Amino acid sequence: MALATYLVFFLISHQLLLSLSEEEPNPRCPSFRCGHLGYIGFPFSNRTHPECGLFVVDNCNEQEAPKIQLLKNESFFYVKEISQDNTLMLHYLPFSESFDNYSCIGIGVSSLLIGVLIILALCFKKRLSSDNSTVFWKKKFKDYQNIEAFLRNYGSLAPKRYNYSDIKRMTNSFKHKLGEGGYGGVYKGKLLDGRNVAVKVLSGLKGNGDDFINEVASISRTSHVNIVSLFGYCFESRGRALIYEFMPNGSLEKFIYEKYSPNKQLKWEKLYQIALGIARGLEYLHRGCSTRILHFDIKPHNILIDEDFSPKISDFGLAKICPRKESIVSMTGARGTIGYIAPEVVCRNFGEVSHKSDVYSYGMMVLEMVGGRKNLDVGVDRTSEIYFPHWIYDRLEAAEELGLQGIENDDDNEYARKMLTVSLWCIQTNPSSRPAMSRVVEMLEGSLDSLQFPPKPFLSSSRSEAADSLPSIVC
Repeated sequence: MALATYLVFFLISHQLLLSLSEEEPNPRCPSFRCGHLGYIGFPFSNRTHPECGLFVVDNCNEQEAPKIQLLKNESFFYVKEISQDNTLMLHYLPFSESFDNYSCIGIGVSSLLIGVLIILALCFKKRLSSDNSTVFWKKKFKDYQNIEAFLRNYGSLAPKRYNYSDIKRMTNSFKHKLGEGGYGGVYKGKLLDGRNVAVKVLSGLKGNGDDFINEVASISRTSHVNIVSLFGYCFESRGRALIYEFMPNGSLEKFIYEKYSPNKQLKWEKLYQIALGIARGLEYLHRGCSTRILHFDIKPHNILIDEDFSPKISDFGLAKICPRKESIVSMTGARGTIGYIAPEVVCRNFGEVSHKSDVYSYGMMVLEMVGGRKNLDVGVDRTSEIYFPHWIYDRLEAAEELGLQGIENDDDNEYARKMLTVSLWCIQTNPSSRPAMSRVVEMLEGSLDSLQFPPKPFLSSSRSEAADSLPSIVC
């Protein structure tokens, strides 16, 4: 009976707090990870931010199960599970005792709990009006509702949905970590049919969940050899995750920066094939889908390499979806990674944001593939070599030796010069001067002699040597 009391208690609390919370969430009160419970938030908090909720969940970092005390001076309970509607599954201390132990707590507790709850909620409402240090469940609940509605409306096109316990099982409780990013961690896992997968666990719900929606929506529309496959996703209050095909060779950056991986550099023919494969993948996103998908974050870190060293474009969190016939897209702010962002994405004075913005990012990435270094390298001795695109352009224009590593014959030299020429066309400052990705594929597949030499891409108005070497964007 007491178990039912506590279930009623939290169901009522959930509804009361939805109606009482009107404020925007505060970043000081994020969801937090608590052992096997996953990510939880208001009305629960931890000892780091006890002001962020009504009930502190303890033992989140201990080997034993998390526990909670629902009323002061009352018994502690082990928390076995917190479901999406904030219902608790509890074990009375000690952990081995059965649910029959709940009968020792008095069916009069129900009235007491509801009364205490109302008082707590009213006090909490008063504090909310003057203190913005709390995560407010109402806004968060609406965000989850919006994403749930989107996933339902997506129908049969949506990939398979898994629950959080499935994610834990397939990753062996997140035992093998593959990498870490601003979004969270990536773990190796295995499906029931034996296929290896990469499980991307998102650490928090940003804004209204746009990144999560973008990734599921955009990649679910794709089917191409150079686009990573999404096998499924998890969306629960305990955590969100995306399940991808496993790429044993990791990301492209591990193979192109000689400074960090001197023993992993690829042959020039393989680099050329990778650049061509990425171009084909982008061409497909821009023209081959039922809708046009603009990626907006093309960079070596987001290019995965399979066992045959074929490239696959990944990470669609910043993608934009638009009708196939439309090229110009509206954006409220810049998106992408510094060093690869097209100038018009940062400043509209350079032109309209379109699929040509992906072309620019692709060109900057290919330059790094050829140079084996970051395009902007402040570690070199001479100022004229700091900005690689300008330095390499001057060498090509003067028909000078490029001084690139690993060139052993005429074929290697042609691969390198072809990739450089195409990439310099891709990074033209004016978007209209850049080729579409379909044209990029044609240039890469054609002969070097057929390529016209591009104009020098300038982002600086000054003509001094140092200024020509360093890019700047002035709106």
